[in-house]
Amino acid sequence: MRISDRLGRTFLIVAMAVSWAIVGCQKVNTPAVPPTTTSAPQAVLEPADEQAEPPEQAASAPAADTATGDEEITGVVEPPVGVAEPLALDLVAIAIELPSPAFRGTPVPLKEAHVEKPLGKPRPPFLAPKGTVNLALAKPVSASDPAPPSGEVDYVTDGDKEASDFGYLELRSGAEWVQVDLGQKATIYAVLLWHSHAEARVYRDVVVLVSDDIDFLDAQTVFNSDYDNTSGLGIGADLGYVETAEGKLIDCKGVEGRYVRLYSNGSHIDEKNHYTEVEVFGRPTG
Repeated sequence: MRISDRLGRTFLIVAMAVSWAIVGCQKVNTPAVPPTTTSAPQAVLEPADEQAEPPEQAASAPAADTATGDEEITGVVEPPVGVAEPLALDLVAIAIELPSPAFRGTPVPLKEAHVEKPLGKPRPPFLAPKGTVNLALAKPVSASDPAPPSGEVDYVTDGDKEASDFGYLELRSGAEWVQVDLGQKATIYAVLLWHSHAEARVYRDVVVLVSDDIDFLDAQTVFNSDYDNTSGLGIGADLGYVETAEGKLIDCKGVEGRYVRLYSNGSHIDEKNHYTEVEVFGRPTG
């Protein structure tokens, strides 16, 4: 074989090998392109019923007892374990011994202003914590009148409430007062007083104060029927009342103090001030 023929055949073999190498590289390095089709889009890879919650779970609301600290909790809230609840006071009807009525019925003075209408039936029981007693019985009494025209200051707390012309303390005319010293500070729930219930009088400008100070420089008003401030103790919002054997019961709502002072300014009949009995129902604070 001639040298020229041999060289030509060798060149052809080398060219064919190079061509095969180039084609092989293109197959390895060129990414496959998916064929273009006109068919409908393929379904989502993950089924819908595996991603979404069942309808009954998605629509359910949180339970009421799973509220967080930022939410308002309504209804009954149980106290934490080990925390004691405040104890309610054991209320009972206080025992009141009434005197005999001195007259029938309860006439109302028609010309007297600012007077409450009589109840027309027995007063309902007054409830106070168990252990409430009359702290004023036999306690010392003082008065604004140094020389009372009739009676003794001790009559005011001696326990005798019967209507009598001689069993009451009479003070001079004008705005006068009596004062009871309970002996120690007490929680006071009610004051019950009788001026003179021998007849249906309306005592004017009745004011009742409670204080820890014997001179009443700092006091709390528990009753005031002085609607025009005649006595200078402030305008009162309470109504006047007709004296009866039941006396006047004043709700003091647990005010605390040692001294109880009671004012009056005569009655619609005359200018005299009378005190038959004063009872103070409460419990010592000490």
